[in-house]
Amino acid sequence: MERTVFITGASSGFGAACARQFAEQGDRLVLAARRTGPLLALAEELSARTEVHPVTLDVRSRARVREAVEGLPERFREVDLLVNNAGLALGLEPAHRADLDEWDTMIDTNVKGLTYCTRMLLPGMVARNRGHIVNIGSTAGAWPYPGGNVYGGTKAFVEQFSRNLRADLLGTRVRVTCLAPGMAETEFSMVRFRGDAEKAAQVYAGTERLTAEDVAGIVGWVTGLPPHVNVNTLEVMSIDQSWGPFAVHRADGAE
Repeated sequence: MERTVFITGASSGFGAACARQFAEQGDRLVLAARRTGPLLALAEELSARTEVHPVTLDVRSRARVREAVEGLPERFREVDLLVNNAGLALGLEPAHRADLDEWDTMIDTNVKGLTYCTRMLLPGMVARNRGHIVNIGSTAGAWPYPGGNVYGGTKAFVEQFSRNLRADLLGTRVRVTCLAPGMAETEFSMVRFRGDAEKAAQVYAGTERLTAEDVAGIVGWVTGLPPHVNVNTLEVMSIDQSWGPFAVHRADGAE
């Protein structure tokens, strides 16, 4: 069945890769992103394959999210699949030196923006008794690392919110999945380090990391399963990433 797919953060990275995958399947697309130029370029690229409705949208604004959803053209109004992909990490400073503005931006985008989009589109899915919400989390939501502080906290919220959605939706045919990728090379680190290409490159040096296409393929798989199958939470890492030993601080001179 042809579906209508709404993707946030669609102008690059996981969002753009998901858009290309769903376009190949013939699904019609609502592509939402803050950056109008890349968004329109992607919409033009994909319009040869499927119907595309681009929306310049900052998910941090509840009013703009409402306008975007209420203003959808008739052909795009019945959204079958929401991919909550818009999100970011900013900085790697320890909590006592972190920038509060960066914390606010991460919370407003990764937490509030995701809930706004979900709340605006979920009632229609429930009324139609079909749909799927895929929330893009992170391994940082389960596994801490120095400097991950608020970013990890926001992604932990994404996972728990996804579980609670499933609890609320019991008895409906609306599915919810939290996909938690590990290290993946997109614009993620460039954004985290405010455009410092050298720092961003160091994150991935010498590794075979995940790609945006890897993650899009997984999104395609979980959303293509039979409608009675719900993948609740799925964590995925590159083979070159794993967990380290417990960190222990030892006083100077300790044996």
